[in-house]
This record gives sequence, C-alpha cells and structure tokens, in this order.
Amino acid sequence: MRPVALTMGDPAGIGGEITLMTWRDHRRNLPAFVTFDDPDRLTRLAETTGITCRVQAINELSDAESVCPNALPVIPLSKTVNSLPGDDSTADGAMVIESIDRAIDAAADGSAAGMATNPIQKSRLYEAGFSSPGHTEYLGKRAGLSAPPIMLLAGPHLKVVPVTIHLSLKDAIAALTGDEIVRTLKTTIASMQTDFGIDRPRVAVSGLNPHAGESGHMGDEEIEIIRPAIEEASSADAELFGPLAGDTMFHAAARETYDVAVCMYHDQALIPMKTLDFDNGVNVSVGLPFVRTSPDHGTAYNIAGKAVANPVSLVSAIRMAAEIAHCRARTQDMDRGD
Repeated sequence: MRPVALTMGDPAGIGGEITLMTWRDHRRNLPAFVTFDDPDRLTRLAETTGITCRVQAINELSDAESVCPNALPVIPLSKTVNSLPGDDSTADGAMVIESIDRAIDAAADGSAAGMATNPIQKSRLYEAGFSSPGHTEYLGKRAGLSAPPIMLLAGPHLKVVPVTIHLSLKDAIAALTGDEIVRTLKTTIASMQTDFGIDRPRVAVSGLNPHAGESGHMGDEEIEIIRPAIEEASSADAELFGPLAGDTMFHAAARETYDVAVCMYHDQALIPMKTLDFDNGVNVSVGLPFVRTSPDHGTAYNIAGKAVANPVSLVSAIRMAAEIAHCRARTQDMDRGD
C-alpha cells in the first residue's frame, strides 16, 4: 500500500507536534504515512513536549508501511531545521519549500497515494523564493495548470467550495465572473464523481446578495452572472440548483438536499463549514492531477510546543487523501473496463 506523504509545514508552528500526536494516537486506524522533515528536529520536539513517538529515518517511501506501526517514518530533508516552537525568527524557509516539493514529486509520480500538507506561514517563505499566495496556487503552478486548483472544504456534515478565495469582499465581488463560476462548477462536479464516488452529484449554488438578490431588488448578480453560469454548467451528469439565499441553505434539512455547496466568496462558504466541522474539516485541492489534502487550520504559533493542539484535522486529512486516491483508482479501473 502506498503511503500518504506529509509535509513539514512551518517548523515554528504546530505541524510537527500534530504529526507526532497523529502517529501516537491514530496510527492503527490510519493508512501508512510518512513525513518529509528533519528526524532530529522531530525527536527533540517529542522529547520537549512529552509526546511519546519514536522517529525513524527511512530512504524510500516503500519502507513506510512496514515502519509506520512501530515508528514515525521520516524521509530526511537535505539540511537541518533549527526553528523552535512559536519562534519564527529562524530562516528555515528553504526546507519548508523542499518538503512541499518532495511531497509533490512523490504524489505526482505515484510513489505516494497523495499528499497532506501541514500549515505554512507564507510571509516566512517569500525570502526563500516562494512566490505564490499559498499552497493551492503553488501546487497548481507545479502541476502546470493554467488556472489554480479549486479549494473544497470537506467535513462530516458539509462540503463547500468558494468561487473566490483570499480576497477582500470588495475585490471578491469585482472578481466574480460567469466564466469562473462555470469553471468552479465543472471542476467540482468532476471531483464529486472521481474523488468521492458520487455518480450524479447534487450541487447547491449560492447567490451573492442577501435573499439571492430578491429578483433584482437587492442586486442583479444572480440574474446577470450566477444563473447563466449555472445553466451553462448544467449537464445530465449532475443536478445543479440555485442561486440560493446564503442565510437559508445551510440548516440541517437544507443540507440533506445536496452533496456540495458552491458559494461566491470565502466567508460565505467557510463560516458554515467551520461552525459545523471546525475540528474535522479538511481542505482538498480539486482539479490537480494528484491528491492533496490539508488540515483546515493555521500554524497556531501561540500554542506551538505546548502539546495542546488538536490533531484531528490532520488525521482526517490523511484518511481523506487515502480515500480519494482509492476512489480515483477505482474510477480509472471502471473507465478502462477492468
């Protein structure tokens, strides 16, 4: 079985300790996983935080499955990592980028089932040559995509996709176009089918304005942009409906009517997602040729090194990466008639 490849994330954040906790508490219920990191750093971190976790350096990803039951498998980076928890003053950005790149390579060449990325602090990486706004854009660039991957947030109670992501509300409204809504809808439908095994996904599409514009009385984006995009993206392979009022589409009964909600801007999607599934939410990069998931939280410098961080989102990210890889393989086999 191919392992899931983990990135180091920001070494001053909580990525290292939630990786240690994940191995300590959940390894028996997870697929094999391996992290690209500095083994000595993780050993020191385990000792200083009191997290019981044996660390073992390995050379090949194929060794991870046999090692993982007894120790956390680590493929060493090319240099040591010196950052301390909560202290972002050490220049380890090049190693953070190396960890991401090597996990991408492993996921892309098939030696790993997929990759799960620990949180990064982008401002610390820019001086090391990281030029993308975030993980998602960087992964798309490395994959040679002409447009960034779509961000899908998935939890036990809800799946959401924002059309616009890290923009101010004013800029998000200005950036909202029919073409981008269509691209997001089509990519989301394909992901529901290949990554989650839903043959004919039900996709709820939000409006932009209060009450979905109320027939143009509170804005005309629903009439001029969103509804035409829904019609253009519609096909026999999915059920699309909307635009829906954002304030009534996330209660329990409404959520039973769809498999995924596509929303127009960041908070419209992430507020209900984090309210319902804050600890279990997983960020999935949709539209990549390889599998990538991530915990739905940040570096949390303020609690780094205290062994109080909750690893559940990383646990869910590892499990979901393996499940998506399995679903993709099964879909490909069906397409070939195997």
